[in-house]
Amino acid sequence: MSGASSIIAMTPARRLRNIVGGSAGNLVEWFDWYAYAAFALYFAPIFFPSEDPTAQLLSAAGVFAVGFLMRPVGAWIMGVYADRKGRKAGLTLSVSLMCAGSLIIGCTPGYADIGLAAPALLLFARLLQGISVGGEYGSSATYLSEMATAKNRGFWSSFQYVTLISGQLLALILLIVLQQTMDKNALASWGWRIPFFVGAALAVVVFWLRRRLDETNAFEAEDTQAAPRSSATLLIRKHPKEALLVFGLTAGGTLAFYTYTTYLQKFLVNTSGFTKESATQISAAALFIFMLLQPAVGALSDKIGRRPVMIAFGVTGLLFTVPIMSALAVVDNGWAAFGLALAALVIVSGYTAINAVVKAELFPAHIRALGVALPYALANAIFGGTAEYAALWFKSIGNESIYFWYVTGMIGLSLIIFVFMRDTKHNSKITHE
Repeated sequence: MSGASSIIAMTPARRLRNIVGGSAGNLVEWFDWYAYAAFALYFAPIFFPSEDPTAQLLSAAGVFAVGFLMRPVGAWIMGVYADRKGRKAGLTLSVSLMCAGSLIIGCTPGYADIGLAAPALLLFARLLQGISVGGEYGSSATYLSEMATAKNRGFWSSFQYVTLISGQLLALILLIVLQQTMDKNALASWGWRIPFFVGAALAVVVFWLRRRLDETNAFEAEDTQAAPRSSATLLIRKHPKEALLVFGLTAGGTLAFYTYTTYLQKFLVNTSGFTKESATQISAAALFIFMLLQPAVGALSDKIGRRPVMIAFGVTGLLFTVPIMSALAVVDNGWAAFGLALAALVIVSGYTAINAVVKAELFPAHIRALGVALPYALANAIFGGTAEYAALWFKSIGNESIYFWYVTGMIGLSLIIFVFMRDTKHNSKITHE
């Protein structure tokens, strides 16, 4: 932090270039992260041999969940780093770790070749990626929120989830292309490695791109000598209410998000009975519309406030989660499945489009990246990262519908927070543009 003398005269064109550049890097980060979930149906038998497909997916989901456990570690380390060294520095470090994780997954032989070392290396790679994503969320949410103008902050910050969803969507599109162009046996034996090599190569491009971004004026305006140094102790001691707010509003939203995105594809195959190809196409189509909704909902929050939008998510999620999931469990028509999935994602948009800006607006600049990242990552590890595992476990014991009620209950708890919190649009702590 170098003080007011380093503040940049941010023209609209320059601001837009930085937002686009930051968003593009976020897209590649999340492509690498979601490639694991998109291709798990193919590589699970390679790393976790079993006669039961549900057991294979359960093992893969377990590694997915463990990767989430490292997200709070990454959020803590790189949140502090981004608060002290800059948002740009945090973004650059996170993409380097993601690149390393993708390369390891792409290069690791299967269980038949190296035994237990195969799932061990897969786990290590996901731990690296978990650290990366843990730091990415706080740095990118803070960067986009600080780079945007106050009038359009909801709109521009929504591009964090546009690019997040785009990353997942591109992973699914690549899967569809490979399904259409490769022999099934080839895809199952080695083709699933392709997205991890693609992700690693794109991460190198993003590293270069992020080195060229401008630092935000909100960070540059902080006086290094006067501002407290970012730390977990400072967050807990000085901003406990805000940290608990981030944790609570994330809990229901992230569980719903991962239910209808990463888990939906497997749910359509394992429960509804669709083929892998059909499930992938349904998920991709619904995600595409979901992606387009984010800026519209973000812009709506600039007009009416953040709180009404989040309350709308809470109320509709509370009322419709069980009916939608129950209908998806028995649907046998692709268009009907698409409609149900899209309805669920429209509901979740009330959380995804604006959660980044809401969190960023709660904290002063010297603690913002950590304040956004750490409680979010903790809630993600507990609720988002375990979503697939919990759903598959309930299915394995013959009580899958309990999971639907679990998601509903967590949305209800977050709704209570939405109702009683202040609207951050009118009480924002982002003071520089």
